Amino acid sequence: MDPAVLAWALAQPPGSRAAALAAAYTGGTTRVAFDGRTVEYRSLDELGRALAALHGAENSAARRPSVTLASFARGGGA
Repeated sequence: MDPAVLAWALAQPPGSRAAALAAAYTGGTTRVAFDGRTVEYRSLDELGRALAALHGAENSAARRPSVTLASFARGGGA
């Protein structure tokens, strides 16, 4: 588990999906309940991958697109 992903998840508001996944991961359990549903992961590794996927999805929307500026100059030939 990437420590940055876990830190991000632990910083999310209580009751959010990320916070529930992080609490389960740090508690060593594979059963997670949120939004009235319960999900049983096969392993902590699988739970960690789900948390990493959620982190990627949440943060890809927040990323700003990169911008490249191209400039051209014409030579003064005859």
